[in-house]
Amino acid sequence: MEQRHAVVIGGGIVGLSAAVGLHRTGWRVTVYERAPEFSAIGAGISIWPNAQRALAELGVDAPLQPQRDGTVLDPHGRRLATWSQDAYVQRYGLPLAAIHRADLITALSAELPASSLHTGVDVLSATPDGLVTHASGTVRADLVVAADGIHSPIRTSLYPHTRVVYSRGTAFRGVAELPGAELSLQWGRGTEIGALPLRDGRVYWWIAEARPEGIRHADPRAYLLSRYPLWRTLIASSPEVLHRDLRHLATPLPSYAHHHLALLGDAAHAMPPYLGQGGCQGIEDAIVLAACLAGTSDVASGLRDYDALRRSRSQRVWRTSIRAGSLGPLLRNPVGAAVRTALLRLAPPSAMARAENWINDWQPPRLPRTSAAADHP
Repeated sequence: MEQRHAVVIGGGIVGLSAAVGLHRTGWRVTVYERAPEFSAIGAGISIWPNAQRALAELGVDAPLQPQRDGTVLDPHGRRLATWSQDAYVQRYGLPLAAIHRADLITALSAELPASSLHTGVDVLSATPDGLVTHASGTVRADLVVAADGIHSPIRTSLYPHTRVVYSRGTAFRGVAELPGAELSLQWGRGTEIGALPLRDGRVYWWIAEARPEGIRHADPRAYLLSRYPLWRTLIASSPEVLHRDLRHLATPLPSYAHHHLALLGDAAHAMPPYLGQGGCQGIEDAIVLAACLAGTSDVASGLRDYDALRRSRSQRVWRTSIRAGSLGPLLRNPVGAAVRTALLRLAPPSAMARAENWINDWQPPRLPRTSAAADHP
């Protein structure tokens, strides 16, 4: 039987995760990435237990950094609550973890044949019957995986009236060299500041602010240093400070599957980052897609199963992420912020481990291993 061919549009975390899952289950995979290399912006990503289980089932050995006990601070830098690694592991069997995005992309790329990876390819269009057009020609595939991000041209071609909207917040991010730092989170009125240790003494940090869209600063680092003195060491130690306004899909899509074409990750369900689940949900998409297609020779039928399994859950996470923003960094009402502070002060460490447990409890499907995948590096 001829090996089935999948074209994956987008070489980020979600696209590469899908490519690994398909490769593991016997597909010939071609990944098209528009950028000149497989890389990521200089920031980190939290990997929650649900996504850790998916990566393990994909067979990806990523250099994750488990998060040990940490602290939640009030607006003045005083301890409000604690984050207990033991309570978290007891509840889910795994700790919260973090990784630099570039390190995860490297780990995913290493699981694919070099012949599968193509950079500098600008995909112009893809149709539900599997025809992919790029700047140098066309390719016919048995499966097209659109993992081309929040502004996905493929999604737009299917749903031209879909809108991407401002999430009412902006985010600054960076990675600093600061050995010995611990997991930290601080909420103020209209702000959230967090730090997640990475491997090798690095720390990924972010600052989210509720404010109108489009405000820019000539020197973002100077702006942050003047506004957040408690976090001065992290901000000053970062080689680069990134800044972007946060956006998400305005309405849920009616389907992630179209005959031989599937939408994954931000292309399917772009959500604000207030739960840290955007990338994790995309990794879930990837393994479910591979499992659904491994169980059938009918691609369209497998994609219908994928849509049925993924759309309800990921859109529930999407809605919960929007609500989490309203109670977290977007909360500017002084009374509401005071109530939140009081509740956090009273909460035991185990309460944080139980938050949104329906997300973290998720278990991935098992992937069959085929002889066709034996040639992976």
